[in-house]
Amino acid sequence: MNIAFFLLPKQDVIFVTEEVTLRQTLERMEYHRYTAVPILDQEGGYAGTVTEGDLLWFMKSHPEITFEQCHKVKLADIPRRLKNLAVQINANMEDLISLAKVQNFVPVVDDMNRFIGIVRRSDIIDYCSEAMMKFSMKQEA
Repeated sequence: MNIAFFLLPKQDVIFVTEEVTLRQTLERMEYHRYTAVPILDQEGGYAGTVTEGDLLWFMKSHPEITFEQCHKVKLADIPRRLKNLAVQINANMEDLISLAKVQNFVPVVDDMNRFIGIVRRSDIIDYCSEAMMKFSMKQEA
């Protein structure tokens, strides 16, 4: 199956750029109620994923930075604990499922590494569940 079928396109994805601040990132994640969002570079390429944990660990290790000072810290200066990988649009389902086991969403890039959207883990699980049901019904017949 073509993974484009599952793609949530870039225009429908909440993301941040490397130039935004810690405060902007926190506010965007809070507003949309997300625990992780993709990060794009200046060329529109996928640069990684930032999680709530990344932000919390950074703030914990920098007690001198209060919430009021978060606007002074660039997202690019915050280390990320995990390296969430992206897949190319022509990847196979096995690659997608493998990444979805450890990522809430899988970023999708084109052949020039430009971010084109995400595939949500819940959509992959729905697909697999439906396939299992069909297989089970075949076996019973």
